[in-house]
Formats: sequence, C-alpha cells, structure tokens
Amino acid sequence: MTAPLRMSFDVDCSAEHAFAVWTTGIGMWWPADHTVTGEAGLDVVMQSGVGGRIYERTPAGVEHDWGEVTVWNPPTRLVYLWHLRRDRSDATEVEIRFVAAASGATRIEIEHRGWERLGSAADQWRDQNRAGWQTLLPHFQAMIAKGDRSHVSDQGRLVPDQSAGRRRERAPDP
Repeated sequence: MTAPLRMSFDVDCSAEHAFAVWTTGIGMWWPADHTVTGEAGLDVVMQSGVGGRIYERTPAGVEHDWGEVTVWNPPTRLVYLWHLRRDRSDATEVEIRFVAAASGATRIEIEHRGWERLGSAADQWRDQNRAGWQTLLPHFQAMIAKGDRSHVSDQGRLVPDQSAGRRRERAPDP
C-alpha cells in the first residue's frame, strides 16, 4: 500500500474564508500550468455540494473533468475524487480540513490518498502529485495573503465584505 501524502500549513484568515477561496474562488488562484490544456484564459470551476464537478473550461468552451466532490461540509471539511489527466476509474481522493484557531487563523490539513487504485504506477503518480502540491499550494497561500476578505454569497459567488475593496467572481456554471 502506498502511503497517503499529508501536508499542513496555516493561513491568516477564518476557516470560512479559506474554504471559500479553495472552493468557489478556485479559479482566482489555480495556475494554468496545473491544468490539462495550460491555456491562458481558461476557467477552473469547483461546483458546490456533493456531486459537484471539478473541471476546467477553455476559452473555446471545451471542458476537461478533473474530479467530483464527495463531502461538502463548509467551512470545515472538503473531500473530492481527483483524476486530473487520468481516467475517472483511477481517481484518488483528496481530503482537506479547515481547522479554525483561536487567533483567527486557520490550519489547512490535506491528505491525498487512494494511490493503490493505480496499481504499479502508484508510487510514480504519488511522487508526481507531491511535486504538484509543492508548486500549487503557494498560489493558494498568495491569494489568502492578498488580504481580500471576500465571502460566498447565496448565489455561490465571491463578493467582498465590508473590509474588501474589490469584487471577484468565479465563472458561472453552465
């Protein structure tokens, strides 16, 4: 059995904000070089709720599925099947916990598991994903560090709270 990847780090914001940036705001921080096509101007979308799709949409409207949400428990827990650049039957599982601290910061705990589904390729894919996480997470941390304290509206869009000075939205679902 190939051991899960485990990562954790702290961000200086509420669990609610961290969850919203990771999910509804994913298109604001996910880099094009971590997508199927790598095209400029593409949308990265995580649909809210259990069964929500995770995918990219190119400017030409072509969609590439990456995964599916299996647990949606804002603002504390998110689990999804992950099959970026793989067949859905080879999906691994990502679990993210957003643990609020008394200081107002949030501890992000990530476990990426299920490598055994990949058979003899498990160790290679795990190592590639470890490198991917190491280059992906700084983008999320940088988005949090910008200090934009947007929140998710009831329409599922990021909108500024009273302390934020600009509006950011994710691409609408089709």
